[in-house]
Amino acid sequence: MHVVVATDGQLAVEDVVAFAAPLAGNDTVTVLTAVVIPRNLLTDLRSIFGEQAPVQVDSDAEYVGSGTGTGTGPTGWPGDDAIIDRYLGDKRIERCKPITDALKAHGIDASSKVIEGTNAAKVILEHIESDNPGAVILGTHGQGLFEGLLGSTSTRVARHANCAVILIRTEH
Repeated sequence: MHVVVATDGQLAVEDVVAFAAPLAGNDTVTVLTAVVIPRNLLTDLRSIFGEQAPVQVDSDAEYVGSGTGTGTGPTGWPGDDAIIDRYLGDKRIERCKPITDALKAHGIDASSKVIEGTNAAKVILEHIESDNPGAVILGTHGQGLFEGLLGSTSTRVARHANCAVILIRTEH
């Protein structure tokens, strides 16, 4: 069966392999990480590059250019899309690669995917809906009573997923 492993980087690799490998069998495992990026962070990053961005930004073209510093963007600013793509790529490697490498070492066909969104649970649920796995594995931090009342990512996914959900307690 196809299995999705959703991780924020805190799942123990050995635990994931112990559950995912037998479930997947000869099928595939997709290791997914959802990354929430506060877009106002880009304004702060632009200022680090030396110049405050205009309040209204219509496109990244304003920030990608000759690098002369005469345009509306800071000198050397690679553009919002480039910054976000780099960050997402880094998170994919940081969070997913240890799990995909371990699964591949156990003979499992594994791939990874990073998706940006404003709500991790929503991103995971949308991926599950479109990918239609037989099971999803994700971590739970076990913060106590308020976790269930406030609706953590794992709680929301467990309540709304259209497939089996396996929760693995993480150390944090």
